[in-house]
Amino acid sequence: MTYLDKLKQAVEAAQSTLCVGLDPNLDMLPEAVTSEFKTPEEQVAYFCKRVIDVTLDSCAAYKPNLAFFEALGEGGLFVLNEVMSYIPDDKIVIADAKRGDISSTAEHYKKAFFDVFKADAVTLNPLMGFETLNAFSNDPSKGLYVLTLTSNSGADDFLKKPFEGFDSMAEYIAHELFERSVRVESHLGMVIGATQAIEANVVIRQHATGSLLIPGVGAQGGDVDALAEALKDHEGIPMINSSRGIIYAGREEENWADHVAESARRTKELISKITEQYVAAS
Repeated sequence: MTYLDKLKQAVEAAQSTLCVGLDPNLDMLPEAVTSEFKTPEEQVAYFCKRVIDVTLDSCAAYKPNLAFFEALGEGGLFVLNEVMSYIPDDKIVIADAKRGDISSTAEHYKKAFFDVFKADAVTLNPLMGFETLNAFSNDPSKGLYVLTLTSNSGADDFLKKPFEGFDSMAEYIAHELFERSVRVESHLGMVIGATQAIEANVVIRQHATGSLLIPGVGAQGGDVDALAEALKDHEGIPMINSSRGIIYAGREEENWADHVAESARRTKELISKITEQYVAAS
């Protein structure tokens, strides 16, 4: 099965384009979790698996952010593997790694995320050049989400500046991904910040068939109406990511998992105007 086939099936089955980000910050875990489990590894593993349990009906994908697992030290990768293995096979799993290197280093990143952790997709940083994508590009069952127009203010430093005849580096990256998409086997998608909805409209036209990973909805304040307008003619399926706004809902409550479930349901409904376009298409 190709990555796009699995993505379409996941969206159709969940009737959702929601991606739940798994960012287990030890300082923000519910007290009900930290008081019950002794070690940080146990706390994070339980927390993430409980989040997965209560959000399954609301989302098509999960995005574990590797930094939060790596911060646990030597046990963090074991927890990451435990959590990723817990996610049902019919969901998309995106390893949020933002790696970007070349040659044998990139090959080993690919082995880690695709062969060891069995992720369906990975986020990549193209700053060292598009050769950073090569090691990941020969498997039709995998997706690559390349940083293109990010949601942070630092996008002004590089991505929004004119580059190589384009109005922005972001447009250039999107154009190059489109050009490369016909020559590689893996699916080339883009990371586009929800907080950049106005600028995104121009950028995504350069790669109209590329699937999108869109962080910034929820705690970062992305405007869903503006995002829906930007996506109305886009063919590639978006994954609308929310992390903190979902997973830390009700964290001070004993029944925190109920709040997480409700927040995921509300977010699914909030983005339904976007989802409807792609459920019909898939």
